[in-house]
Amino acid sequence: MQKFVTIGYGDERGYRRTAQAVRDAAHEQDARLLRRGAVMGVAGRPVQVRNHDGKGVKTQEGAFMSSRLPVAGFAIIEAANLDAAVKMVSQVPCAVAHGVVEIWPLEQPG
Repeated sequence: MQKFVTIGYGDERGYRRTAQAVRDAAHEQDARLLRRGAVMGVAGRPVQVRNHDGKGVKTQEGAFMSSRLPVAGFAIIEAANLDAAVKMVSQVPCAVAHGVVEIWPLEQPG
């Protein structure tokens, strides 16, 4: 099985305009992913960390990247391949509630 990092983007407005039955089904999909071993979390406040040339750590509050929608949460999932990962996350809250989910293959270094 391959591991993937997912990043869900979405906002309250998009969530609220999605039918309750669709939202409920999306939360059920999250629960299924958790039962399969996914690691999930809601996005907290980010901190940027820099240590250029190993000459001292500097931190700065806030996200480095920007997006039209805020980051809502993260997950690490396992799937046979990218197509299977897409199928797994296509029914989660951010995907169905007018947001978007990015899927990043987690490749091993070296």
